[in-house]
Amino acid sequence: MKTTTFEDIASLAGQEIGVSDWVLVDQDRINKFADATGDHQWIHVDVERAKTQMPGGKTIAHGYLTLSLIPWLTGGMMQVAGVTRGINYGSNKIRFTNMVPVGSKVRARQKLLAAEPKAGGMQLTNEVTIEIEGQQRPACVAETISLIYK
Repeated sequence: MKTTTFEDIASLAGQEIGVSDWVLVDQDRINKFADATGDHQWIHVDVERAKTQMPGGKTIAHGYLTLSLIPWLTGGMMQVAGVTRGINYGSNKIRFTNMVPVGSKVRARQKLLAAEPKAGGMQLTNEVTIEIEGQQRPACVAETISLIYK
């Protein structure tokens, strides 16, 4: 885990912050996400239909499930001393560039693009790439924004 201070975080702009461990995306996780969001499209939850109608014969994770893993996957990559809280502020750009078939493992690679003072805190802009084990093309590339406060 990278460590820094609130005052020095801007010096890390342009650097890779870290790479997470691999996490399994199984059917149970996909089904729970479908239940939580109400998105029960068959490509995600109908295992039998996917066997005959989906490339690779498997269901796939929701793009937004992949995106929603970012805070968890990146949460342990950097510790900023003296920070009392952090909040998600939004995203500038999100692209789902590859399907995540059930049974795949994914991980996050995070690069700090910018750290700028904002509203009494620091606005961090990161590029987060969600990689799929054994695949060249990532599942998702997102430019995320968060705010941290002392």
